[in-house]
Amino acid sequence: MRIGELAERTGVSTRSLRYYEQHGLLSARRSPNGYRDYSEDDVRLVSEIRALLSVGFTLEDTRPFVDCLRRGHSTGGSCSESVEVYERKLNEIDAEIRALLARRAEVAAQLSRSCPGCFVRG
Repeated sequence: MRIGELAERTGVSTRSLRYYEQHGLLSARRSPNGYRDYSEDDVRLVSEIRALLSVGFTLEDTRPFVDCLRRGHSTGGSCSESVEVYERKLNEIDAEIRALLARRAEVAAQLSRSCPGCFVRG
């Protein structure tokens, strides 16, 4: 399939697909007329990349998942390298949550000092 069809089927712009290709996450074959040619496997790769990006993974984070799919696994998260990325991302999210809770507590304390009796939710 050509790049436009892959873009339509995956909900990703052609520009993004070219970007993924530049970073080695996609590898288009070329038809005799020079057009990029993608397979059904590429639909799965792009869908995996898109799903990971949508929950905060970086493009580089997606590489182990893509490699896992390319090695024939049914899911990109079933390889040990992908599990390591999941674990690292969860640790990052937990750290962000702790930082947000600390910021929230500080803002609530400032409100309480500035406005005794004001209701602080949460």
